[in-house]
Amino acid sequence: QEELVESGGGSVQTGGSLRLSCAGPGFTSNRCGMDWYRQIAGKPREWITSILPNNITNYRDSVKGRFTISEDTAKHTVYLKLSNLKPEDTGMYSCKTPSRDAGGSCPMAMNRWGQGTQVTVSS
Repeated sequence: QEELVESGGGSVQTGGSLRLSCAGPGFTSNRCGMDWYRQIAGKPREWITSILPNNITNYRDSVKGRFTISEDTAKHTVYLKLSNLKPEDTGMYSCKTPSRDAGGSCPMAMNRWGQGTQVTVSS
């Protein structure tokens, strides 16, 4: 059994910031990477950002310049820094291990989800 645990969500006003954490015992190598998704009520879950091997990062257009993904393998954690939050960012944020081990050297199981952490942004 492997488990990802998100934390750091909460309620903030427009323009506020949060730092989300995704902790996993198997996240000990920067060759793994991680994905973040969010689900807005009544809408399908959408991809937000990914960190890939060699610290390559990709972002959804709507969050570029506001969200930052990073990793700290010593703490077995991937972070998602949320800045300049807007009401449209409100949703459940979940991390997920990559769909495949591109480098063939990640010790984590692929395609595993955390339970999610709620982010609510009020005007």
